[in-house]
Amino acid sequence: MLKSLQLKIILSNSELTATIDSFGAELISLKNNNNREYIWEGNPDYWGKHSPILFPIVGSLKNNSYHNNNSIFHLQRHGFAREMDFDVLEQSNGKVVFSLKETAATLEKYPFKFELQISYTLIKSQLIIDFIVINNNEFSMPFSIGAHPAFALVNPFESYELLFKKSENLVVSKLENELISNTTYKLPLENNCLPLNYSLFENDALIFKTIESKSVTIAENGIPFLKVHYNDFPSLGIWTKNQAPFICIEPWIGYADTVDNNGNLEEKEGIQILGVNKTFETNYLIEIL
Repeated sequence: MLKSLQLKIILSNSELTATIDSFGAELISLKNNNNREYIWEGNPDYWGKHSPILFPIVGSLKNNSYHNNNSIFHLQRHGFAREMDFDVLEQSNGKVVFSLKETAATLEKYPFKFELQISYTLIKSQLIIDFIVINNNEFSMPFSIGAHPAFALVNPFESYELLFKKSENLVVSKLENELISNTTYKLPLENNCLPLNYSLFENDALIFKTIESKSVTIAENGIPFLKVHYNDFPSLGIWTKNQAPFICIEPWIGYADTVDNNGNLEEKEGIQILGVNKTFETNYLIEIL
């Protein structure tokens, strides 16, 4: 096991090169043979991340706190995994496996013993990202997990569109002070297509608690170039910042607190409950077209 000096791991095959930072186990670059960069550069003038891992919560908690077993805990938006050094369990040309376990600091925020493994595997024109959560407690463990990849858009924002796998009426849950309100609205698609413009994001992210489409494709001037597949993720976020040259397509298992949330983490809407010594596994993948 390689301990936690911050490492940049490079994976490559005949079609793609991926770079992952051991800090946050974060994908920071994905390039094709022509050196086209698909991942946002992380310019802090807009947003200083690339593709953070969201764990053990997704989004914000009401008052950034929750209670468990009659104690109150404080946890920042999207949890702590994205701000921690991961160990490297395994590494080859085409795959790397990272691991994060609880520390004294995490136990103060999240009183559970866990192991979070994140693996990246290159297969042809796809990057597969696996999430494994292991409950090492003698009691059940509530958690959420999500991905937050930001994809670089080099042309004017309005020249891009999102293509959804299914024809559906998308229902957006509106955010209110970073919490999910009781207000929803429908986002119409035309031929499964959502043209991008910054006005879509005036109220922060587009949040779909449920979504039938299990892939979203980004097209540039009508030409598809990248697809995100997320078969096992019930929820999806789509986000950018005003005038920022990126779009985030975020598969989630869980989401922010609702405005009506009672603060009990085990009763939180969208939460997963992992049994004693049980393991949770899922993955999503990025495909270059």
